[in-house]
Amino acid sequence: MRSVRLPEDLEKELEMLADQKNVSRSNIIKEALVEYMAKEKKYNKPYEAGAAYFGKHGSGEANRSVTYKSRIKDKIRDKHND
Repeated sequence: MRSVRLPEDLEKELEMLADQKNVSRSNIIKEALVEYMAKEKKYNKPYEAGAAYFGKHGSGEANRSVTYKSRIKDKIRDKHND
């Protein structure tokens, strides 16, 4: 069991919302915490947040970081063959 201190204005809003929805203040706080924690878990995975952008900046090729050595070798080879 945890106690939470709320500012007076927030406490009044919570009380009004609980009365409107006919639920307890505890239930509203629990639901809010569940949503908040789910959102935080989602944003605490930086790779998933940026996965759509990794390896695609500018070129649109997803495997550029995997093939960079072979591309550099090809460029050097082409330069020396000119």
